[in-house]
Amino acid sequence: MGGGQGPPAGRGAGGAADAGGAGAGTGPAARDPDTGADAGTAAPGADAGTAAPGAVGAPVAGASSAEGLLDVLGVAAVVLDAEGRIVLWSPQAEALLGYTAEEALGRHAANLLVAEEHHERVVRLFEQVMSSGDAWSGEFPVRRKDGTRRVLEFRNMRLLDDRGDYYALGLATDQAALRRVERDLALSVRLVDQSPIGLAVVGTDLRCVGVNAALERIDGLSAERHKGRRVAEVLPFVDAEAVEEAMRTVLVSGKPLLDRQMVGRTPADPGNDHAWSVSLYRLEDVAGRVLGLAASVVDVTDRYLSATEAERARDRLALVADASVRIGTTLDLEQTARELADVAVPALADIAAVDVLDTVLEGRPARIAADGPAVIRALAVAAAYPTVAVDAADPPGEPAHYGADRLVTRCVRTARPVLVPEVDADSLPRIARDEHATELLARAGIHSYLAVPLIARGEVLGALDLKRGRNPFPFTEDDALLASELAARAAVCIDNARLFRRQRETALTLQRSLLPEPPRHLVGLDVASRYQPAGVGSEVGGDWFDVIPMDDGRTALVVGDVMGSGIHSATTMGRLRTATQTLSRLPLGPAEVLHHLDEITAGLDPSLATCVHVIYDPHRAQCCVSTAGHPPPVLIRAGEGPRLLDLPTGPPLGVGGVPFRAVAAELAPGDRLVLYTDGLVETRDQDIDVRLDQLLDLLRTPDATLEDTCDRLLRELRNSGNHDDVALLVALVT
Repeated sequence: MGGGQGPPAGRGAGGAADAGGAGAGTGPAARDPDTGADAGTAAPGADAGTAAPGAVGAPVAGASSAEGLLDVLGVAAVVLDAEGRIVLWSPQAEALLGYTAEEALGRHAANLLVAEEHHERVVRLFEQVMSSGDAWSGEFPVRRKDGTRRVLEFRNMRLLDDRGDYYALGLATDQAALRRVERDLALSVRLVDQSPIGLAVVGTDLRCVGVNAALERIDGLSAERHKGRRVAEVLPFVDAEAVEEAMRTVLVSGKPLLDRQMVGRTPADPGNDHAWSVSLYRLEDVAGRVLGLAASVVDVTDRYLSATEAERARDRLALVADASVRIGTTLDLEQTARELADVAVPALADIAAVDVLDTVLEGRPARIAADGPAVIRALAVAAAYPTVAVDAADPPGEPAHYGADRLVTRCVRTARPVLVPEVDADSLPRIARDEHATELLARAGIHSYLAVPLIARGEVLGALDLKRGRNPFPFTEDDALLASELAARAAVCIDNARLFRRQRETALTLQRSLLPEPPRHLVGLDVASRYQPAGVGSEVGGDWFDVIPMDDGRTALVVGDVMGSGIHSATTMGRLRTATQTLSRLPLGPAEVLHHLDEITAGLDPSLATCVHVIYDPHRAQCCVSTAGHPPPVLIRAGEGPRLLDLPTGPPLGVGGVPFRAVAAELAPGDRLVLYTDGLVETRDQDIDVRLDQLLDLLRTPDATLEDTCDRLLRELRNSGNHDDVALLVALVT
């Protein structure tokens, strides 16, 4: 059988199984050296199925037979002799492989459990284990009694008994079951370690066994400072008695406690209340024995604070809804301002004033220098009760000059709320317009101040000025948000009223000077064009373009820009465009056309404009270009990069007395010309040469159509804050 020596090479071939293919089992019974009895047999008078009282692992009354992880895995044990025959066979092996001990004992493991195609490998591995003594582990397919195959995970090793005989011990479990346990364990460890939810394990004595990193952060205590302590010892500022009572209930009933809200303070933030959602679960082992509790803790302070503010929030929403109905009932500017002041008093303030920048009322952009004053005109004042603070306010309709240090000036200059929760002797003079007003506000008991900007369509119109006297509570950030919401809604209504007449006048003017669509049929030329007005809050400019077909097949391309902005500039643009159309149909060159336009412009108001005039002659395959103080066109020859045309510098139209010159350029099919006004390339924060280089870089990339080129140039070079309009014309020689 072995005689105390390792098996010779090749011994057991054809019948022996290696540790991976032999299944799992227990080792041979060791004999007591004094009695000769097997160590595995029970002592006289003792039941073989029982353990001595108090022994480790002694079964608990009422517990099931499955008591540990090995039982969950169903680990089977099998022992082979040196010949590869099965000599010991465990009940778990019978459950795993289907063979009873009577059917398995004495048979070669390879023949019983391994398919024919795996015999050679089994023999080789068995000989390796038995000859070297090295253990082997891995997975191997085995054949069950019912003929099915199952992949098992093995741990195999060589055994030596007291007589010097070698045996092979195999421990095996179902691979799928093992992988499932491994995954569950890995998931549990990762969830506990990396979960953003605080987790703790508490023993049956309600003392902490361990916590994860998230709970350390929540409590502001390390895991070591948690361990072995009860709730009251760790968190003295919470209702520990209620917490432990809930723990006892879960320990007894086994019913989880879910989402119980608790409020208190922790060492992590001892100065503020926090709220947590706590859940408790009873922990049991596989035998049903109670091990303790698992607790999950989620910080829900934000939700808690939101709940406490719910009533106030409903009141605020009601105020905003009321404002939506009451503000903006007419297009009368003063009436709209009074409606805003009436909504703010007394719900938000004791005294409210609606102030608008004087420049805005005059239709000019609202620009305030960083160190400059603001001229403000009050449109409405309202008070919750009779008070001298009303006399301190600016009389409605009268302009008031506020220095750069005044808080309302800062509000409109920065377009941000200005909040003074507690008004003192230093801040009060910065609220009032003069010393007398300061005295009146002090006498009225004004103790808190808030100003929020009135912003509509990206432009600051003025400010909503709020004060509290009898109302004992100071303004808060929440009040600032509410006031900003009211101001934002009212500002649009105020701006609508302010713009009502201007919009009518502008619309009538633009109706007479709408830019044309390019003609569809041009000889040897395709054209695309765009006009984009200035950004929100800026006045209408005087940019224009025109495409004028001539009787002999030539085409005039014109782009111009009347200096200035507003209705008068738009009117001048319409007149110049009409004159250009008339002159271009006469037998005149570009320089001559500009000469006549120069004389016409001198008699207009505004009396200055820039213009570039191009005549394309398809019969000569060339264009003739002349410019009057206008940015140079871009020429893109087929297969070449874009470049600015080198043109003689001409004066703007309206200067008079300076001749214009024209330059001819050959054009071939595929060549393109790009004409534009300065609004495409000029900005307030970049040099014009830098912007022209950006234009050329964009034109290096061809587009599928001329329309795409127009759209891309406007998209890349323009933004919503541009203060000038743009006319753009792109022509392709066909």
